[in-house]
Amino acid sequence: MGEQSPSQPSSAHTQSQPQSPQSETHNLIPPESSDVGIHSAGFSGDIVSSTTIDAQRITELGNVSSPPSKIPLRPRKIRKLTIDGDAGEESTPHGEDCKAEDIPSETTPGKPAAKGRLSQSRAITVPRIQARPLTSEGELEVAIHHLRNADPLLAALIDVYPPPTFESFPTPFLALIRSILYQQLAAKAGNSIYTRFVALCGGENFVVPETVLALNPQQLRQIGVSGRKASYLHDLARKYQNGILSDSAILNMDDKSLFTMLTMVNGIGSWSVHMFMINSLHRPDVLPINDLGVRKGVQMLYNLEELPRPSQMEQLCVKWRPYRSVASWYMWRLIEAKGTPTNSVAARAAAIQQVHQQQQLSQLDPLSVFSIGAWGQS
Repeated sequence: MGEQSPSQPSSAHTQSQPQSPQSETHNLIPPESSDVGIHSAGFSGDIVSSTTIDAQRITELGNVSSPPSKIPLRPRKIRKLTIDGDAGEESTPHGEDCKAEDIPSETTPGKPAAKGRLSQSRAITVPRIQARPLTSEGELEVAIHHLRNADPLLAALIDVYPPPTFESFPTPFLALIRSILYQQLAAKAGNSIYTRFVALCGGENFVVPETVLALNPQQLRQIGVSGRKASYLHDLARKYQNGILSDSAILNMDDKSLFTMLTMVNGIGSWSVHMFMINSLHRPDVLPINDLGVRKGVQMLYNLEELPRPSQMEQLCVKWRPYRSVASWYMWRLIEAKGTPTNSVAARAAAIQQVHQQQQLSQLDPLSVFSIGAWGQS
């Protein structure tokens, strides 16, 4: 439907009464009941009526003297439309016959007054879970309990693996430095370079912006840091030194603001921010939609024919909220078949397959499911 046109004032009051400030209300006039289309400052210029009379002709008609009528002038009644689309009770336009105090206080221009029961039902809101950092006492247990109830397939996976574990860092700055050093490197190579970098700074407690800026690219290259990564490290340290970023600000930012601020640093993209928020800050509801491991885990968990696109991940994983970080951790465990004992892999696959079969049975006719269950117990 297009935009709703403002209601047209009664033709009987057009010449004799000024237009009331409340004339543009939610009342709708059927096209066949309108005789004159009027252009004024209160209208957008669109013709409301299908018939238009020249303004000069209206003036001439108004000057013609006629005997006073004994029939009292009654305001035109207008049928209002309710929210449900049904015709409601009739009421008069907001003119001199309708006082301001008679107008419901809830009525706003362009929106009809809603029914009492409808307004009350819309006022009811479902309480939302307020998730805390995953390292808070008891929060990880709450997250696992929530995911078990929200997703049966994920519940089968939770039974196979132990609870998640997360790393801890003295400062967010050190965690960001480590994130940059580990980019596009295997775990073993990343650990080696990070250890040499910390030694070059004099220890983890001395990895501060001033120390990093004092290291030149040649020194960093000698410990295995490329020239490009050296520029990333210096850019992060400069933003700390200039006050654009700080450890306290990072800890107090919400997820959206933090994502915006960290992606301003050269070399830190969306994937790095998501990893930092999960592994270092222990934020509970982070979904790394661009992470290939999480996407493959979702494909395997839900038995999808194709790898889900990043744009599809939000919809597929909405049931995990507000603990998508924990669910993502289980997706990484799901695809880590290399180096995992064969019996654990088999148990994992069997558990997921069993849940798939249970979901297929639940879609059958209830009588058929009952018969299958009774037959299996005999």
